[in-house]
Amino acid sequence: MATVWGELGGAYDDWIVDTGKQPELFLLLAFLLSFGFIRTSAHMIRAQVRWWPGNVQVGGTHVHHLVWGILTMLVVGYAAIAFAPGSPLREVLAILFGVGAGLTMDEFALWLHLRDVYWSEQGRSSIDAVIVAAGCGALVLLGVRIWIDVAEDVAAGVEALIAAGGSVLVALAVGFTALRAWRRRRRRA
Repeated sequence: MATVWGELGGAYDDWIVDTGKQPELFLLLAFLLSFGFIRTSAHMIRAQVRWWPGNVQVGGTHVHHLVWGILTMLVVGYAAIAFAPGSPLREVLAILFGVGAGLTMDEFALWLHLRDVYWSEQGRSSIDAVIVAAGCGALVLLGVRIWIDVAEDVAAGVEALIAAGGSVLVALAVGFTALRAWRRRRRRA
């Protein structure tokens, strides 16, 4: 078991830390976790679970978590641009930005339809948007290198296929030539 953790740690260092992808990983994980948390929170509020805190109200107005997400992303974006921090503050900002993005994307249907459709069929567009955003985040995390590796593997496979096909064609050509020569000798004899 210790060797598995050691190998995972080594892979994490090689693929994430050494390539500088730690902020991207933290952002993606924070995005998914905050989305999961806020979606669970919304279900708890709807089920009227007594011990769950409930909606945020300001002066009788329900403040959607989209607002908190946008404010978080604005502050983090400004801090990242204004200060261009190094590690570990860069990773902290990535986590906070992921939290803000999760809160905001969970209410994607609200800003798409300009009305609260969270529990309707149209609310499904929020989940779809989160899936697309998470997929894009995963692609960014994987980076260009994975596509180069895939292309090289495909190219190697195509080269092997062409070589095998060429070998078969050469073998058939030699076989047909030998067969034709054998038939000519047989006719003469």
